[in-house]
Amino acid sequence: MVATLIEVGGSDINGEGFFGLTPLSCAAYNGHGEVVKILLERGEVDPDKASENGQTPLFFAAGNGHEGVVKILLEREVVNPEQPDKWGQTPLLAAARNGHEGLVKILLEREEVHPGKPDEDGQTPLSAAAWYGHEGVVKMLLEREEVNPEKPDEGGETPLLAAAKNGHEGVVKILLEREEVNPDKPDKFGRTPLLAAAQNGHEGVVKILLEREEVNPDKPNDWGSTPLSLATRNGHEKIVALLKSHKAATPSTT
Repeated sequence: MVATLIEVGGSDINGEGFFGLTPLSCAAYNGHGEVVKILLERGEVDPDKASENGQTPLFFAAGNGHEGVVKILLEREVVNPEQPDKWGQTPLLAAARNGHEGLVKILLEREEVHPGKPDEDGQTPLSAAAWYGHEGVVKMLLEREEVNPEKPDEGGETPLLAAAKNGHEGVVKILLEREEVNPDKPDKFGRTPLLAAAQNGHEGVVKILLEREEVNPDKPNDWGSTPLSLATRNGHEKIVALLKSHKAATPSTT
């Protein structure tokens, strides 16, 4: 149908719709590889044209996990695999955030792609993957020397804190295997990974963190709230018991 409409004429092959989306962007967003090929055969179609938000066809395809479309687009020299949107988010960050391992691998093979590039809020592909618990993506990114496993975002939140806050035990374990990772590093508000996990009721993460000698179980945030007080306030009984038993088992330094 697309081919027929183009042949008949009368349609703007680069016509922009909602938020400046072109036919190519729409096809890439939905993973329609054959339509993408048909459109790219037309010389007047710009394969790297961004929407009003700065998101290119490659960005849409990467964020939605369409590997075939991404490969087609990357064959075009004019397509920039690092082109960020208006918020500084790159195709790699979009793919990492949504856990598309195959696409992360494809993009990491490109020399132009910086695996640790943050967006305007300081979120990196690693921190995005950690936030959503994508273990495979986290492992792939940590294999790259350019990726800093301790890099915080603008609020001081590290990938470990992001994973702990959201209860992703597997990601927490992976990050704690790295010597550079400080298991007790707070964000700009004094919130540590343990405090965040305790506050949100993530018992498994709390157990993992309490096994680390570097973790201070009584470390408060900037408002004076401790992991125990927040767990108590939010009714997380098992975590309250864990923290109390850990404190009782820890020799007093006073």
